Amino acid sequence: MYTMDWNIVFDTDGTKFKLGILAECEIVCSVDNLADSATIILPEAVMNQVLNIENKISRGTSVLIELGYDGALVNEFEGYVQDITTNDSTLKIICEDALFLFRVGVQDEQFKLVSVKKIAQQLISQIDPAFKLVISGYGDEVYFEKFVIHQATGFDVLKKIQEETKANIFFNTRNKELHIHPPYEEKGGEVIYSMQQNIEKSTLEFKRAIDKKLEITVESVDLKGKVKSITIGNTGGDKKTIKSTIPLTDSAMLKLAQAAFVQNNFDGYSGSFDGWLVPFVKPTYSATILDQDYPYKDGTYYVVSVKTNFSESGGVRTITPGIKL
Repeated sequence: MYTMDWNIVFDTDGTKFKLGILAECEIVCSVDNLADSATIILPEAVMNQVLNIENKISRGTSVLIELGYDGALVNEFEGYVQDITTNDSTLKIICEDALFLFRVGVQDEQFKLVSVKKIAQQLISQIDPAFKLVISGYGDEVYFEKFVIHQATGFDVLKKIQEETKANIFFNTRNKELHIHPPYEEKGGEVIYSMQQNIEKSTLEFKRAIDKKLEITVESVDLKGKVKSITIGNTGGDKKTIKSTIPLTDSAMLKLAQAAFVQNNFDGYSGSFDGWLVPFVKPTYSATILDQDYPYKDGTYYVVSVKTNFSESGGVRTITPGIKL
């Protein structure tokens, strides 16, 4: 029998506060989201005494969340308090990773023929030069013919880049790193799941690429406002059109189309499944899914999202696989 264990520590300018009570904790991580988030839920009152947590922490307080069994704790989340709310006799502490620091205004600027790398470096120089930019593929290969920053925050700019390029953009809060990579390029650890052993609940559905004819079209406009497009894939099946509101170069359009095609065309599972707190897994991990009854379905997948729920009822992770590796 495993004993649930946890360690949640808040730090306000060097003054640390360790949480002594916990009702529930939910952590959501995804390569499709700019930020990892955590929600810490506490009872509003203990022994008829109202918790005055606001006296200890506030917006911007840093937080570390470690979860595990029997003292074997794993770093699950690091970030900052974004908000504290009370509702239905509970107190919620809503947290966000280092993206929280980028929710500040940046200078207006207009770029012409600019790389993703240059825009990201410009953001870091204005917001916090201590951050390191870790970028690959998209760095000097994907260019915008025009990119305008007007009355925007660092968050707004990163969101715009992600929407237009479909890049995986995320933070390593502890190391103060901003990551920008093509989809499925950044690789984490490896885990193994079995339908017969450690998959508790599943909505996974196995599909073959031959049954998923797909045609991808990317549309953009040039600097003169003329619409241009690139199409790849197989005719006679589903059609997917991606429209960019920013002028993209032909090279950037092709990379965007290729990334979308890979995401939607492979033999394998779609859906999600529930596992336990062990093994540890997070987005970018390679998850091997085994099925003793149907060995032909065995395969290794890129993990795109993980939602972890931790409470006195136990620890559960909902894992969503992406492409088959």
